Amino acid sequence: MTTDLPKTAPDEPAAVPPADPRLLVREEGFTGYWSEFTRRLRSGELGSLPVVVGLVVICLVFQLQDTAFLGPENLSNLFVTAAGTGLIAVGIVFVLILGEIDLSVGSVSGLAAAVFAVLNVNRGMPEWLALLLALLTGTLAGVLHGFFFARVGVPAFVVTLAGLLGWNGLMLQVLGSNGTINLDDSGLVAALTNHYFEDIAWANGLATATVAGYFLVSWRDGRRRTAAGVPARPLTETLLRTAVLAVPAYAAAWLFNQYKGLPLAVVIFLGVVVALDLVLRRTGYGRRVFALGGSVEAARRAGIDVAAVRISVFALSGTTAALGGMFLASQINAANQSSGAGSLLMNAIAAAVIGGTSLFGGRGKTWSALLGVLVIQSIASGMALLGIASAVQYMITGAVLLAAVVIDSVSRRTQRTAGRA
Repeated sequence: MTTDLPKTAPDEPAAVPPADPRLLVREEGFTGYWSEFTRRLRSGELGSLPVVVGLVVICLVFQLQDTAFLGPENLSNLFVTAAGTGLIAVGIVFVLILGEIDLSVGSVSGLAAAVFAVLNVNRGMPEWLALLLALLTGTLAGVLHGFFFARVGVPAFVVTLAGLLGWNGLMLQVLGSNGTINLDDSGLVAALTNHYFEDIAWANGLATATVAGYFLVSWRDGRRRTAAGVPARPLTETLLRTAVLAVPAYAAAWLFNQYKGLPLAVVIFLGVVVALDLVLRRTGYGRRVFALGGSVEAARRAGIDVAAVRISVFALSGTTAALGGMFLASQINAANQSSGAGSLLMNAIAAAVIGGTSLFGGRGKTWSALLGVLVIQSIASGMALLGIASAVQYMITGAVLLAAVVIDSVSRRTQRTAGRA
């Protein structure tokens, strides 16, 4: 007895399941890179492109108006001045990724500066200890905000608005009737924005370390992904990206060396941005933060301790606000009643949003704070060089912020249409 088996034509190709083209590695070479780039644009994945283009346009406009704009002195002062607001914006990025807001960071930064000044100047406490307690003050304020938001259920907007008022009042109380406490102009805090590494090896070394570190991390990631059988960037693209990064890195090093050298403020600011970027993108904690920003209920069902993550994010925001307050106090070498006031809060939030962090949650990078604050500070610096009133600066900054939010909204809608969100 024989059984007839179905025959398959020898030349008939085997069935291949359809593959999602988004998961395929693009073809090698510039053609493949360009096709992938255009695909991302069509699907609304703009990344940092709008803010980079905007920053280039701003620089070109002001440089054409005044050649001193891109001069070594102005750019060095621009970076140093941006550090304080930028550090506050880094913490805001984490809060925005959750889809929340922190309106207290300005007042927290002022309170931290006041605490440091009173402990160090009035009470004679060593600077390092007073600085540590000032930073812990910001951490504690953030923990309180997170507790009322995560455990009690009070909206973050209301909690941090109360913090804005309450911490500002406490700052005035701490400063006392005098209202101003001058800091030691040769002390630790004063050095944050006044110390420069004059040897050219410092700036060149930092540029080299940045470029080499980026290449090694990207190359290692590519090898790990290839070994795991998942799509990875080809080596040619990694080399191209490294070369593109090397241009501004060494250009900035050259400019710093033409003035006073590498500012300590820039080293600390970049160090914080890189460290928190690693936390956000390469740790389980960072993935939990993004998960909450995407869907709180889905994150809860996945076993994530939602309350703990929320509290920790607001604690981080308070800590970076306090650190930023130290830099702002260093710039004027004093803590006074105007510390943390004015446009600081709006500039910090605007920097995070302009840099590419979504107001809708679930998307953002710590580098957004760096790019955004450079845009804001470039506008302020250019306006100052041209002698234009600050009122115009506010209007232009507001327009840039609106444009960033519009781009974010359109990008999200485009991604939903393309099935990416």
